[in-house]
Amino acid sequence: MIRKLKTALVLLAELGKVRITFAVSFTTITGYVLAAGGFNSGMVLPTFGIFLLACGSSALNHFQEQTTDAIMERTKHRPLPSKQVSPLAVILIALVWVISGSWILAETTGFIGLQLGLLALLWYNGIYTPLKRKSAFAVVPGSVIGAIPPAVGWVAAGGSVSDPRILLISFFFFIWQVPHFWLLSLKYGHQYEKAGLPSVTSLYSESQIKRMTFVWTAATAVTATMIPFFGVVSTLYPILFILLAALWLIGTFSVLIFRTASELNPGNYFMKINYFALLVMVSLILDSVLKAV
Repeated sequence: MIRKLKTALVLLAELGKVRITFAVSFTTITGYVLAAGGFNSGMVLPTFGIFLLACGSSALNHFQEQTTDAIMERTKHRPLPSKQVSPLAVILIALVWVISGSWILAETTGFIGLQLGLLALLWYNGIYTPLKRKSAFAVVPGSVIGAIPPAVGWVAAGGSVSDPRILLISFFFFIWQVPHFWLLSLKYGHQYEKAGLPSVTSLYSESQIKRMTFVWTAATAVTATMIPFFGVVSTLYPILFILLAALWLIGTFSVLIFRTASELNPGNYFMKINYFALLVMVSLILDSVLKAV
């Protein structure tokens, strides 16, 4: 019995892509804390609502990409290609998650928060996922998805969605998502090609890819340094953390263009740009906590 329960939980975690959805939830918490000026119990339900909605969106993505998943080495063991679950069951699980998450968002964030949450779902499943079959640059419009969850948290805490501060924070997450997705697609570029999906590895030389990767990463770092100037953070240590992290990121990725013999290891750089985003989020939350003390 326990073994079956464990297997079911592992299956649900895979369908919901919980590692990604946890990260999405953390950006929602960041937006909430910034608007609320600190932590409080009011952030629990909106964050859970986004988590469920993101899980539902991920499950729908499993259904949409089951054919290509069966071809690619890194995805062929997912629940649908490996026949662990039926397509109908995946759709039903996705609907339960989407409906539950939407209801929670409607109750805790109002109509605007619900709209934003559903926009993220529609953008991911209705625009980004189909566009991946058409263009190697689907990651650019697809990155809009990452800009929405912090805005949901901001709105849930009573902030205005048109506030310049949350617009900048959302813009940061949008810019960060581009090299984040870009590096992931580079890592599995040849598998994408095998599955019949367009990949930048088939369009550009390695040196061109290195330069483009650096440009997007530098844009991410520069966007982060703009945050203090918009009044989002105002205490000393968080500002220093953000500035130092931005310098570290640019310095780390500059190797790609100044050392021509250096190897582009997408997995390694993928983790580094994710660490940078985490440092920025921690700095933003730290600033709110220091202000509240």
